Amino acid sequence: MAIDTTRHDTTGPLDTPRLSTRDKLVLFVLCAAQFMVALDFSVLNVALPDLGADLGMNRSALQWGVTAFALPSGGFLLLFGRIGDLYGRRRLFLTGLALFGAASLLATIAWDPASFLTGRALQGLGAAAIVPTGMSLLTTTFPEGPARDRALGISGTLLSLGFTVGMVAGGVLTDAFGWRSTMALLTLFALLVLPLAPALLPESRTPERPRLDVPGAVTVTAGLLCLIYALSTAADHGFDRPDVVTALVAGVVLLAAFATVESRTAAPLVSLPMLRRRTVAWGNLGGLVTFSMMSTVVFVLTLYLQEVLDLSAFETGLVFGVQGVLSAVAGAYAPKVIGRLGARRTLVASLAGQGALIAALLGLNAHTWSVWLAVSAVSLSSMCHLGAIISYGLTVTSGVPDEEQGLATGLVTSTQQVGLTVGIPLLGVLATTSDDLLTGVHTALAVDAAVVLAAAALVAVGLRVRSGAVEAEPLGAR
Repeated sequence: MAIDTTRHDTTGPLDTPRLSTRDKLVLFVLCAAQFMVALDFSVLNVALPDLGADLGMNRSALQWGVTAFALPSGGFLLLFGRIGDLYGRRRLFLTGLALFGAASLLATIAWDPASFLTGRALQGLGAAAIVPTGMSLLTTTFPEGPARDRALGISGTLLSLGFTVGMVAGGVLTDAFGWRSTMALLTLFALLVLPLAPALLPESRTPERPRLDVPGAVTVTAGLLCLIYALSTAADHGFDRPDVVTALVAGVVLLAAFATVESRTAAPLVSLPMLRRRTVAWGNLGGLVTFSMMSTVVFVLTLYLQEVLDLSAFETGLVFGVQGVLSAVAGAYAPKVIGRLGARRTLVASLAGQGALIAALLGLNAHTWSVWLAVSAVSLSSMCHLGAIISYGLTVTSGVPDEEQGLATGLVTSTQQVGLTVGIPLLGVLATTSDDLLTGVHTALAVDAAVVLAAAALVAVGLRVRSGAVEAEPLGAR
């Protein structure tokens, strides 16, 4: 492949690499699949009321349209990332694509709630296979350096755009063609990508074939399933329900058991020494915060624009459409910024910018002119968010051997999925349960901004960005 194979120096300027035609096609296939999964996180949200009326699902059951996808997509990520490492990333990626396409078709033609939720759960399972293996194929296909920076920049842009485009497209498609068109769109995406992938993607796996860490796989998958269920359910029903409390406790206990298992097994699902690398630990913290807090902003602003300013769904979509365009611009320029500042400095600066611009949203009020503040602040914040996404992915995966890329990217993608899942339940409830919605919006945004700014400070200290000398070293190293 016509790409630069030199090691990436994160402190100096980099030239934009030229990719061959085949490189571009490989990148297209991998990024289209990631975009498709990101789209699935949000495209159905606006369509849920119409879906419920058509299939006879009551309001309390509608949240399962989202949760049925989120549970397996987040719960099985680490397991499938490791299976791809051991038995072939390309093979599992193609399997996930085929399953996702078939599940999307089932959801499209669903005849009752059970068939629809089955389709959504299978979509989530397919996504759990696509996301970590797709990211691993990207990082093993494009060597560390300018080419990988560019590839991750494009991938991160499309991931962020997918969530935003899904919100806009969901409303447009539902109004024009009905809720089934949102699932049909995902089916078409799978049909586009699947025929191209087998001939373009190289197979890759670890050279050795250790036994799969079954106890670790069981405990981490069950723990993530419990936590995602609890947080997803709490978003609609609050944290005082017995099943939410039980699931939260079970999730924490299972993840603690997972940590114990991993410290004692010869071939762990997650390498604890890897988690002690500064770049992995602090990079993932930055990623978790940027994803969870930005998804909360989008949710809270949707409520504000429609219920305080009385904007229509289409007008609200235009606001987020501007956000999507500027995110695409940020994705194009982020690798150049990273080349000059380094991934770690870019991560800290992006988090700080995201937090400051979210704080600016505290100026929102009930007057119509506030829509311009909302458009400008959320769009600029999303540009910083995009920079954080790309730089945290580079920070976590740089310096990690190819045979451990599945583990590293499994952590990256788990952070993404968990971040998209936890932000709204944790902070969105501050807006939805307030007696005055505008006051609740301000409270949620204030906490959101404080969390992002605190994370920027912690990551700066943890990665020692001032010295510019941090490598993938253990947390305890001096």
